[in-house]
Amino acid sequence: MEEFHKVRRLPPYVFEQVNRLKAAARAEGADIIDLGMGNPDLPTPQAIVDKLVDVVRDPRTHRYSSSRGIPGLRRAQARYYERRFGVKLDADCQVVATLGSKEGFANMAQAITAPGDVILCPNPTYPIHAFGFIMSGGVIRSMQVEPDDGFIPALERAVRHSIPKPLALIMNYPSNPTAYVASLDFYKDVVAYARRNDIIILSDLAYAEIYFGSEPPPSILQVPGAIDIAVEFTSMSKTFSMPGWRMGFAVGNERLIAALARVKSYLDYGAFTPIQVAATAALNGDGTDIAEVRSIYHRRRDVMVEAFGRAGWQIPAPAATMFAWAPIPDQFREIGSLEFSKLLVEKAHVAVAPGIGFGEHGDDFVRVALVENEHRIRQAARNIKRFLADTQSKPDNVVALGARR
Repeated sequence: MEEFHKVRRLPPYVFEQVNRLKAAARAEGADIIDLGMGNPDLPTPQAIVDKLVDVVRDPRTHRYSSSRGIPGLRRAQARYYERRFGVKLDADCQVVATLGSKEGFANMAQAITAPGDVILCPNPTYPIHAFGFIMSGGVIRSMQVEPDDGFIPALERAVRHSIPKPLALIMNYPSNPTAYVASLDFYKDVVAYARRNDIIILSDLAYAEIYFGSEPPPSILQVPGAIDIAVEFTSMSKTFSMPGWRMGFAVGNERLIAALARVKSYLDYGAFTPIQVAATAALNGDGTDIAEVRSIYHRRRDVMVEAFGRAGWQIPAPAATMFAWAPIPDQFREIGSLEFSKLLVEKAHVAVAPGIGFGEHGDDFVRVALVENEHRIRQAARNIKRFLADTQSKPDNVVALGARR
């Protein structure tokens, strides 16, 4: 039977191939150290859990909630933006609560995309950035990821050679998977260009609070005039270790927020009210929980870079996010990221995410997530050290191992 049109537009989910190998290995008793999916292992702070438990006892909170988010939650997000970025938002018309940033992106794509619209999207990038628009009938034109001096010339070329003119530009800094961080000056240049050319900017700021330097990542909405063309998406998944709670936000341009809110009103009633109340309490907190989560990822990052380096795999230290964007060791470059990831599961009992899953320009890399404790990260490094030593002693086996799949 022929697949449905939208399903045909989606490529095979490459991560599933690694997941199947991982599940099979575990079924045979292997201890797989899973550094693949960006699924935080840290518990949600107890005060947030306690607030949920307290509110859920009230049967009045068991009814349908608000698709846009309850007013107190939207006000809390607006206050967060004012404290953190100095950006003032109208909670009534410039803030919408979403079921995580992923849902927000997908439904924004549904709201603004007409068939054939061109969307400028970084490559590699988090899959929903591209496929949310592909499923909505849009056409993706790949952009470079690096927020450097080459970005604006690349943007100019992409706009010049796109017919029709691009509708929107996707931005994601700190970036998943590359961990690049953008400066406010960079955002100013991009906003100026987008305003001149009437291009919408959709900014994914899910990793705003997971950074390891002294300067916190900025919001694109800090740029004067950005709110005329931009919407930014954030998530509580990583910031407060609340991935399963599915709570995020879209904030910014009133017209775009209204379009998203209208689409959502047909699709969902919002998150469970007790979750929204607990999220409100988290946002209104003193920041201690955020700082503790950040410090844990910082220590894990340092342990991973040092331990993997001693194992023979040199990985650049990410400046932000809960991921390292790791170049495939030279001897495995020929087989690509998917086959290398499979080998790591089979031979080292370590799972990572193949870079090809984030776009074709990611195939020389894998993404390593900091979602295991320091002891487990060191164990992963020991496993990898043995694996690399074994392949160095039998170099002819490397390509053959990958080719057999």
